[in-house]
Amino acid sequence: MALLADALIAHLGVVAGAHPVVLPTAFGVDPAGPDDGGTLYLHGSVAAGWLAPALEREVCVTVTELDGLVLARTGFHHSMNYRSAVVIGRPRQVTDAGERRRALDLIVDHMVPGRAATLRPPTRKELAATVVIALPLAEASMKQRAGGATLEPGDLELDGWAGLVPVRRVASAPLTEDYVADPVPELVLRRAAELGGDGRV
Repeated sequence: MALLADALIAHLGVVAGAHPVVLPTAFGVDPAGPDDGGTLYLHGSVAAGWLAPALEREVCVTVTELDGLVLARTGFHHSMNYRSAVVIGRPRQVTDAGERRRALDLIVDHMVPGRAATLRPPTRKELAATVVIALPLAEASMKQRAGGATLEPGDLELDGWAGLVPVRRVASAPLTEDYVADPVPELVLRRAAELGGDGRV
């Protein structure tokens, strides 16, 4: 759950027709959602080709954060430090109006906490064009790697540099659209700062 709270993008894997398709997508999480173990929410267009296949069988959603490049003295032991979650299950289409609205708000708030409450409500046309699917978090696993390079006997006697290149996601300062006269909201500045941005505009 900590990784899902930290990550910003998920990849949905579904078999569509004769081949698998993996799609990047925004997501939201409700730890106390109606499904066993909590609920992962995804959204897309009602015209999306992946929608019908996704609702007919199990899908796989992965979330990965890269934390570092691990550079060893041998190519075999080059690696990456990462955190990765895999969620497998049979999704359901969210049709209840209240759950749909909450799910869409969770997806927006996952990007910038508190943002959904500052926006106008979605129109009927927007809601009609949007599908929301819910995936139970009952069948989920996490894998991670941390630390330095692995050494084989004798690697200490080799020449050459070895070490770690830390990697982190960093936001820049928010950029206001040309047609907007309002100042950058405090919650947006706060989010940019949380992601490593300096908050200046």
